[in-house]
Amino acid sequence: MRRALCRLWRKIWMPPSLPSVNMSPELLENSPRPVEMITEYLPPPDNYLYLNPSLWDTLTLFEFDDVGISWEKLRMKYHVTRNSLGPYSADLFIYHEVRARVNQLLLEFDILGDHMINPFELQENGMDIDEPPMHNSKPAIPVALEQIDSILSDFKLFFEDPSTSPPVVPIPVPLAWCTPKVKALTEVLLAYHTPTFHGIVFVEQRQVAACLAKVLSKIPELRGRIRCAELVGHGGGHGSRSKGGSNSNLASGVNVKGMGLARQQDTVRSFRKSYEEGGLNLLVATSVAEEGLDFPACDLVIRFDPLHHMVGYVQSRGRARTKTSTFVIMAQVGHTSHLDRYKTFQEIEPELKKVYQARENPTRPASPESSSDSEEGELEEDDPEDLAARERYIVPSTGAVLTYGSAIGLINYLCSLIPHDVYTPAPMPKYSGDYAAILELPSSLPLPVDHLIYRGPPRNSKREAKRAVAFMAVKALHKLDVFDDYLLPSTGSKGKSDYDADGRKLLDISEVPDIMDVFVQDPWTLGPRLRMHVISIDGEDCAGLITGTELPPLELYSEGCTITMRCTDELVFHPKEERESLHLLQEHTKMGIWFCITGRPITLPMTCFLVPLTEHNCIDFEAVKRVVDEPYGTYDWSGVTEKDFGTQMVMNCNLYGRAQILHTIRYDLTALSVPPPGSREAPFATYHEYFVQKWTRKSREAFVPTDCPLIEIHSLPRAPSGLYRPASRHQPVDKYKRHTAPVGSIVPRDACRVVHLSQRVYRAFIFLPRICRRATDLYRAREERVQLGLPPMDDDLLIEGSTLPTTNATWNNQRLETLGDSVLKLTSTVHIMNKFPHRHEGQLSQLRQSSISNRTLLARAKEIGLERFLTSEAQSLHVWRYTIPEGSDVVDCLMQAKHTVRREYPRRSLQDCMEATLGAAFLTGGIDMALRAGDTLGLSMGGALPWSLRYSRLPEPTLVPPIFADLQDLMGYRFHRGELLIEAITHPSFTTSAGSSYQRLEFLGDAVIDLVVMRHLFRKFTDATSGQLSAARSRAVCGPTLASVAVNRLGLHKHLLINNVELSTAIIRHVPLLETLSPEDAILKGWKYDPPKALSDVLESLVGAVLVDSAYNFEKTAAVVEVVMSDILDVLTTNLPRDPVSELMVWAATQGCKRIAFQKSQSNAELRRNDSVAVIVHEVVVAGPITASNLSLSKGLAAERARAILDDPSHEMSLVLVCDCRKAAKERMDICPEPPTDQTSQKITDETEDGFASIAKQKLEENYTPPIEAVEEAEEEPDDEMVPTKV
Repeated sequence: MRRALCRLWRKIWMPPSLPSVNMSPELLENSPRPVEMITEYLPPPDNYLYLNPSLWDTLTLFEFDDVGISWEKLRMKYHVTRNSLGPYSADLFIYHEVRARVNQLLLEFDILGDHMINPFELQENGMDIDEPPMHNSKPAIPVALEQIDSILSDFKLFFEDPSTSPPVVPIPVPLAWCTPKVKALTEVLLAYHTPTFHGIVFVEQRQVAACLAKVLSKIPELRGRIRCAELVGHGGGHGSRSKGGSNSNLASGVNVKGMGLARQQDTVRSFRKSYEEGGLNLLVATSVAEEGLDFPACDLVIRFDPLHHMVGYVQSRGRARTKTSTFVIMAQVGHTSHLDRYKTFQEIEPELKKVYQARENPTRPASPESSSDSEEGELEEDDPEDLAARERYIVPSTGAVLTYGSAIGLINYLCSLIPHDVYTPAPMPKYSGDYAAILELPSSLPLPVDHLIYRGPPRNSKREAKRAVAFMAVKALHKLDVFDDYLLPSTGSKGKSDYDADGRKLLDISEVPDIMDVFVQDPWTLGPRLRMHVISIDGEDCAGLITGTELPPLELYSEGCTITMRCTDELVFHPKEERESLHLLQEHTKMGIWFCITGRPITLPMTCFLVPLTEHNCIDFEAVKRVVDEPYGTYDWSGVTEKDFGTQMVMNCNLYGRAQILHTIRYDLTALSVPPPGSREAPFATYHEYFVQKWTRKSREAFVPTDCPLIEIHSLPRAPSGLYRPASRHQPVDKYKRHTAPVGSIVPRDACRVVHLSQRVYRAFIFLPRICRRATDLYRAREERVQLGLPPMDDDLLIEGSTLPTTNATWNNQRLETLGDSVLKLTSTVHIMNKFPHRHEGQLSQLRQSSISNRTLLARAKEIGLERFLTSEAQSLHVWRYTIPEGSDVVDCLMQAKHTVRREYPRRSLQDCMEATLGAAFLTGGIDMALRAGDTLGLSMGGALPWSLRYSRLPEPTLVPPIFADLQDLMGYRFHRGELLIEAITHPSFTTSAGSSYQRLEFLGDAVIDLVVMRHLFRKFTDATSGQLSAARSRAVCGPTLASVAVNRLGLHKHLLINNVELSTAIIRHVPLLETLSPEDAILKGWKYDPPKALSDVLESLVGAVLVDSAYNFEKTAAVVEVVMSDILDVLTTNLPRDPVSELMVWAATQGCKRIAFQKSQSNAELRRNDSVAVIVHEVVVAGPITASNLSLSKGLAAERARAILDDPSHEMSLVLVCDCRKAAKERMDICPEPPTDQTSQKITDETEDGFASIAKQKLEENYTPPIEAVEEAEEEPDDEMVPTKV
């Protein structure tokens, strides 16, 4: 992909006559670039002022398979065309496609007769069908075909005018028949039309191009201004002219198969002519016109359909090559993803341009020392002997070429990428010697001593001597893998590389939609083999669950009950009774789900059955038949006796759907009895009046018999839900036990039916949603483990890692994703550290980014098919989802078990699940299991082999200087290799050719601390959200916090090896401040401090050194980190106050003020950078400008001071006194409601009032999170109103 883009940049930016090495910056800057603009349009309406019925509506009445027309393909393309262009264009497409197919079929019947072939059908390909034309030997024409032919003849005047050549649309096409998208296109064409106008409209699909080209010239507003034609690819077309002559097919029917080469050439030739000469001035083209065809420069280029890839963006824009050209992007209002993609293309274009320049001419701007190859302006001619001694170095795998001319620039570029702090000069290569040069590379490069200094061969000029030694160094460094096979030190991709750190190609994800439509593993099917699963509640077998899959045994705790399920037998029915038996089971299950769960009838066939059992755990068909025969129960109370009190379920016909248990029969009372004083019925004269008032509805009258006794009934708890908690998230059982007495009431006996559903089966139905959800989760987790080859991770953790936020459950994969992100960061860091021992921190950082980026995670997830195992279904109390999908063949589902179901969810869910799976593996089996899981997932971790076996340490220990004995005691760790401790405390300013600085170890230690802190938070705060965990981790691992630990816990400022006066002075100045900082203040107020980065770096490097020294024993290293950071970890909490900037924004939003902004400024003009921040409220400076060591600190201090002033009612700048936003907003709303603002095309910044208000509103909306208990209660509380049933 990168090579293709480089070739593309060459086409666009570089004239063919200029060699790449002579490409000047001036030429690149002054190459014509069009004005780019965005035109938005409204979504297509549902209805148009158009023909009724339309052609499509009429034709679909005769939609029969035996006609020989591919209706499904026509329907898909019809709707695409209608949504894009409008109903007339869609019917135009249908007319010519069906007309061509009908004529073809009539010819096959050999009786074409008077059916004249119109010019529109003389296209190179008629219908877009996969199967060959059907040859029917029957002599008679199908009636449906004749009807279709007649309909086409009736609509002929609207879509065909054979009197013209080439044929055109016969009538004007009003904009009322077109979509808002076409209307917007028309407005753009009118706005940019000139007498010499030439333009191209790029679309995605061929039929859209053909229809739009026909319609545009017939729009009254464009008549006499536009002459256009379509230009599409060859497709299945021919390469020669058709028999009709050179122009016989030009602008012929709606061609969806493609254009032949001859038609393409004729169209391009006509486009080159002027409008006055009869030529075309507008093309409607697919991607075929993006490159390869010789067009005149266009004044206007329009992307009618969304951009999908960078190549299409650059190539189509390249058609607008004049200085006055305009490039228009059309986007539907509200489709932010399209605009975001376009903005992304704009942002990465300069980076790709740099990549191109790097590949074509990799010499970077040289350092001041090497800006001239001669010394002190001395000019030297290239000596012939030196030229003859030159050589070239070619990398076989890529063809990259190293020359004497590019070597010095590559060395300079490598050194420019070495990280350094503000106290350390930029690392530079040093050249010495005259005619035999010596090159000394910076000691901060992690290279062996013998590869830091190179001695070049003698040359006849000083300049050539430098080139020669630089050439020698680059060759050697390439062999050490410091330069890649493109002879560059880094791709500079920032996570957009096509390869991971191991050089493995990534899957192209450009075509993966934002919302994926996938088939997910699912156990709920029937099939030829059915299996019985016995459900037990608190040890009592209550019911049987039948489905076509053997479900894994499960155990869950819910509502204070223990529910288990086990598979017992495979069911075998007598062939003659199987159909009737399945029907009975299905009707019984539907009735139970309606009655106990959804409150709504189920119409689709079931994929599982819940049935009553006999004492031998066989299906109790007698109980099933009673329920099916009398689904609403019976009014016959003759069989009810006292032994049924407390167990018999009844149902009040006035409140159908509410389960109740018979408590007793009150023979002493009837509906005409007088209620006792103090009862809820006491305000009424009789029970009858109370019941009539309570049960009467607008649609029905209350049924209140007066000649029967009253009965006392108790309501059964009804809270069906698919939500449950994994074992790791169990709450105390008492929390869910119901301590209140059951709600009782008194009703007429004969107003109630005796329900045949037993209480045990009722309880099973109540828990059925949870059982099905748990069985689904277990099934997918175990299928994922088996099919992908994952290690034996804990079931509940793997389930949690595969559960998406779309389920709306109280738990999902976001916590594990946050933990897995830290696991991935560490495991990738360890791998690349050891794989590339000679690359410095800057190179390693970009390598790691290419391995852990979202793009890489998504590509690897798609490669292994992870999307098949994710759970995205939300749980609804009113929709039963365990059914055969609508439109499916029920017989086929009974004959063959299908273990997949169609689901939709965002594609970013895949990358989250990749990290969540790593987090689950880490919690189950530590780093070793995480490595096994990562290797299975295809991530760059170096394989599944444990670190202890992969990276061994030297058996002989080396001496640790006695001066570090106290430091080791404070750490609680004894170093095996003393040189690692020395390296860990060596600042880059102190390094010599004899040793390295701490930079690589600091890169490793940063990842270690990150994971240790995250694991601590994950285990300690089990109910914290992902955002809370991330915020707490950020406070713990930020520079000021780590610097305070380095000073107060280990005294590392006393051991740090530095050779820089400014850095030493800065450390001495900050140490007293840090020593007074308590752990609580470090967490809460650390943002106010800006200690030298070296203090936090040395702590991280020391941790990295412990990991390497311990032979990569993570648990031992984690123990050291937990000891060293114990004070911080003890006070760390997830309920942290917001930072001052966020606090000001949220507070301002709650106060209703929308006129606040930050303002940056310079305290010293000579600095040439902003270092001060002020807060402006209603155009008045409330706080600042405040100057600090960095802009972030300035902003935080200004926000803190502004909040204190604005919130002080006694201050003259109090917000109450200076703000009138609420009053002004009310006045505006009284006059005219304020329309919503669309900021999708603007970069939101807090330096404007609108931007500040927008960010503040977003933060305020994110601020409130309902308690978990409240969420659970809301999710589990059923809708009390059931669908009434006519009695």
